[in-house]
Amino acid sequence: MISAPPDRLRESAGIAPGPARLLVLLATFVCAACGLVYELELVALGGRLLGDPVTQTSVVLSVMVFAMGMGSLLAKRLTHRPATAFAIVESVLALVGGLSGLTLYACWVWLGHCRTVTVALAALIGVLIGAEIPLLMTLIQRIRRQDAGRAVADLFAADYVGALVGGLAFPFVLLPVFGQAAGALVAGAVNAVAGGVVVLWLFRDEPAPRTRLLLWTGCGLVLAALGGAAAGTSTVERAARQALYGDRVRFAEQSPHQEIVLTGAPTGAGLRLYLDGRLAVCGADEQSIRRALVQPAMTGTHGRVLVLGGGDGLTAREVLRHRGVRRVVAVDPDPALVRLARHDPAFTALNRRSLDDPRVRVKTADPLAWLRGAAAGPPFDVILADRSEPVGERGAGLWTEEFYGLAARLLAPGGRLAVYAGPLDGAGQRRFWGVEATLRSAALRTVPFAAPAGSAVCGDPVEQGFLLAAPAHGGALPRPPAAGRGLHRRHGAPAAATLLHPLE
Repeated sequence: MISAPPDRLRESAGIAPGPARLLVLLATFVCAACGLVYELELVALGGRLLGDPVTQTSVVLSVMVFAMGMGSLLAKRLTHRPATAFAIVESVLALVGGLSGLTLYACWVWLGHCRTVTVALAALIGVLIGAEIPLLMTLIQRIRRQDAGRAVADLFAADYVGALVGGLAFPFVLLPVFGQAAGALVAGAVNAVAGGVVVLWLFRDEPAPRTRLLLWTGCGLVLAALGGAAAGTSTVERAARQALYGDRVRFAEQSPHQEIVLTGAPTGAGLRLYLDGRLAVCGADEQSIRRALVQPAMTGTHGRVLVLGGGDGLTAREVLRHRGVRRVVAVDPDPALVRLARHDPAFTALNRRSLDDPRVRVKTADPLAWLRGAAAGPPFDVILADRSEPVGERGAGLWTEEFYGLAARLLAPGGRLAVYAGPLDGAGQRRFWGVEATLRSAALRTVPFAAPAGSAVCGDPVEQGFLLAAPAHGGALPRPPAAGRGLHRRHGAPAAATLLHPLE
């Protein structure tokens, strides 16, 4: 049922049907972009706080899609006053979605958990997003009646393109410029303006004057609430980081690639580096891990060394201990991590300013993409894959047959490839043997071994898994260090072999 003919809209809003339809489609575009930002916010932040990003992504997406269907059904009861209903829906959505990041942070800090809140927010945001299209369909038909199929096509085109823009804006604009929680607040403010204000102005004759005043006041209060929350964002984020990482957070930055958090004293005592909430470097243990990765592979010719993922400079430091090293190329995708490793006093004390050594050349590029374009360069005597377990899709390419096959093509005759495959606890053992199988599928011979690492300072001691590899036609592989132990398969699980002799 059409609540007002096109002529009345033209007279009351002072705008022709064509531009009016364009404004509604523009509101659809913006609201879709903001809705996807809220969705990505719940996935990214929930995965960081709760761990297990695959499960978190599945839960948020499943709940949200289901809730969108419920929201579409509920919207049928609101189509008799679509402009008023849409303004209310967008105001609530802007408030809930904009505050979603801070809400998760606050629940983690003061309640110690946020899984239930994450699911509740996904459901509520999904219901509100699902109500948008039926209401927008009613509004656009109210401007000018047209074939339903054409109207749906226009709306969904604007909706999907908006989702694309929101999906790209989240990692490339909102996160690096505003940060995670503040980025959602910005999206909420844009949502309130585009969804509420535009529709209220365009269809201002639908609600009664008193209702119209209340709706305008509500939009203003939402914007004020989001602005006030933005002013307190840094306080909540600091409290959340202290809850996650301890009291001595010295550096925190959300780069386009990951969140980087450095804790500990400026002297280097208690230094820990967290990447996307995962402990990547613990000053008390990192030397044993890097030496176990580097030392066996450096036996033999090692004039040219390639480090894949060496943005922290710690592996390069161990490489430079060996005489005869002429060139080290370190490839890491995140320039923010490289800057931290070069300029933070505690970090430079740990890596001994290895990235500033004249023999070291740093390439800020995705390692897999760099390997694809490096086939024509001179070969390397040693390649070190300095990567622990991948986080989400960004790191998945570093465990593929293509990755190791391309790396093997850059090896000089008699060259060696060494891989750090992470801790050997629980699921880590399955991942370790998966990496070993991938290396063999890339026509590489392997020597799996474990080395002790971990202390009371950095958590429970857990053995770390490493792999030495060389092309099938190459020479003999070196032995792991004396502290290591060889590993072999036994019913799919690693078992200890004889302790191997030390390397000189």
